[in-house]
Amino acid sequence: MAEQPKLTHPWLVAVWPGMGNVALSAGFYLLAKLGMNLISEYEASELFDVDHVDVKEGMIQIARRPANRFFLWTDPKKQHDLVVFLGEAQPPLGKYHFCRKLVEYAKELGVERVFTFAAMATQMHPEHLSRVFGAATDVQSLEELKRLELEILQDGNIGGLNGVLLGVAGENGLRGTCLLGEMPHIFAQLPFPKASQAILEVFTTIAGIELDFTELAKQVKSMDQQLGEILARVEKAFEQQQHPDEEEAFRTEPEEDKRVSAGDEKHLEELFEQAMQDRSQAFALKQELDRLGVFKDYEDRFLDLFKKAG
Repeated sequence: MAEQPKLTHPWLVAVWPGMGNVALSAGFYLLAKLGMNLISEYEASELFDVDHVDVKEGMIQIARRPANRFFLWTDPKKQHDLVVFLGEAQPPLGKYHFCRKLVEYAKELGVERVFTFAAMATQMHPEHLSRVFGAATDVQSLEELKRLELEILQDGNIGGLNGVLLGVAGENGLRGTCLLGEMPHIFAQLPFPKASQAILEVFTTIAGIELDFTELAKQVKSMDQQLGEILARVEKAFEQQQHPDEEEAFRTEPEEDKRVSAGDEKHLEELFEQAMQDRSQAFALKQELDRLGVFKDYEDRFLDLFKKAG
């Protein structure tokens, strides 16, 4: 990893892909709205295998393993600098080893607290507000969650690195907290930004960070409308169960990948240019990349926006 910068009482937030893109969406929003900078990459290629290669217009692409990157926000109030770790995937094996290395680096940076974000699938109705569930490694952090009137996880487990990292953090004397945003289990495979916003509202309250939620709130409103339409189709499908010959009313499979049109490509270039001038616009760019289903094709270029100039 790169040489460690000198930080002020830094906190670490770690996010990985998961249900509803809840954690990743929250992480990307922090990157964009706080104008964070890439500071280092975590090389852990020995823990990841390659099970396919991409093909573009007949050309086989070079295989790549998931990337793991650290981004930094320097707090102008000199309270808590923020480091966001963004992992493209969780290693199938060696999770504990992976987390030990991550925590070792965090301690080198002087990190004092560790947070992970995740989703909590429940029977909630999509129209309802997302609750935030929480668990902590220490009494002080747990009392903090109780004061915020979060839903405290009483028993069970937190799967994957979202939990293992906090366990390792606790072993190393770091305070750890997991914030889980509620989402409807029937839509676990669809993006659910409402849970991301709920998590960020809690986290920014704890951290004393001001964050503009305008863009995320718009995404929540748009997704609420889409899920409402899906539910309406579901209800219609149930009504038509006795008429199997009628056209299928509801489809859960994702649409086939679409080639980006010349107009869309031009619009993406304009958004990239805007984000280069003002990184707070990067979240709007990511929304458009997600809408077109091409974020993976542009991911490296997107994350290059957060590299320091010069």
